[in-house]
Amino acid sequence: MKKLKLIIGILFFMVSCSTSMTPVEVNNTLPKLTKSKFISKTNLDETKCKYLVKGRNYVAPIGFSVKDDLKYGAQGIDEWVKLDGGNSYILTNYKWVTVDQNGSTQLHLEFDTLKCEE
Repeated sequence: MKKLKLIIGILFFMVSCSTSMTPVEVNNTLPKLTKSKFISKTNLDETKCKYLVKGRNYVAPIGFSVKDDLKYGAQGIDEWVKLDGGNSYILTNYKWVTVDQNGSTQLHLEFDTLKCEE
């Protein structure tokens, strides 16, 4: 039983130490975490949207895991979309930046805010 707990603990630690996500993981996860509507660049032509602000940058607070980083990033996106008077966003870029000698990372997001017809 102790070995099983140790193995589970090690697996949990290894998963929580992951410092980034793949583009597919980000594009599948982020829209589920935001209240604002996610618009992909490839689908923009199919929507009736007006750009409000291009080139927004947001540095998310550091979370315990990359999923937490993304959750905090989603909250920041939603706040900017609301402040800009919009209801949607396009993620234009993201990256996890190493912030200390221990390898801690912080999520940097770049996005545009939009007002789309519902």
